[in-house]
Amino acid sequence: MTQTVAVLGTGKIGEALLSGMIRAGWRPASLLVTARRTERAEELHARYGVEAVSNADAAKRADTLILAVKPQDMGRLLDELAPHVASDRLVISAAAGIPTAFIEERLTTGTPVVRVMPNTPVLVDEGMSVISAGSHATHEHLVHTEEIFGGVGKTLRVPESQQDAATALSGSGPAYFYYLVEAMTDAGILLGLPRAQAHDLIVQAAIGAAVMLRDSGEHPVKLREAVTSPAGTTISAIRELENHGVRAALIAALEAARDRSRELASGQG
Repeated sequence: MTQTVAVLGTGKIGEALLSGMIRAGWRPASLLVTARRTERAEELHARYGVEAVSNADAAKRADTLILAVKPQDMGRLLDELAPHVASDRLVISAAAGIPTAFIEERLTTGTPVVRVMPNTPVLVDEGMSVISAGSHATHEHLVHTEEIFGGVGKTLRVPESQQDAATALSGSGPAYFYYLVEAMTDAGILLGLPRAQAHDLIVQAAIGAAVMLRDSGEHPVKLREAVTSPAGTTISAIRELENHGVRAALIAALEAARDRSRELASGQG
């Protein structure tokens, strides 16, 4: 943690990563941030004690650059950074759909690039960050990336060819659960419960189920069967889900998300 790390484009995800690094033991003096607006830069300095700098200055001073900008802003940022990034710097991209080759082509030959797809639960230190090495990144670069993103949740290494699938499953994954909670809340209201009570019941059920999945080591089918009594309420509900093709709809939805990730990667905005 003696290296200097710069977070470029410190929005919600960038700030969550920054605060997680500090909680994990990184010294604010070894962290740099950039922000488009001056007032945002001042806010980050006041809140975390980190130095706010320009993108060019960050590229000159930091050993590791974390590019946390929106995908549509990546090309412009790389044009700004390219003259200042030496090939011994590590560049970590947290922009959805941007392949490492896109970044490598715009920087000094041999610059190591690592691609990371975090999801929004990094905001509560329960994120999943999927990590892939570019053509010049080494095992040590991956370990360093895991040290950074491990402060806001779990990490998983995958080949870059699997990043689009991981984006569909994990990057977009929280939205599917929010959608399900929204639908179940409406169902609870239809069944006669006040909205607040329906919401609390569903959220706690979701938390409990997730913890059981994580900690029990049991297959989800086995956990589901433990709740499903013969001729009971649960199997009646499961039958309706199957009749309405919910399983097939979920598979189709994730395929659509994967395909869209591929389109973004190929520049089909």
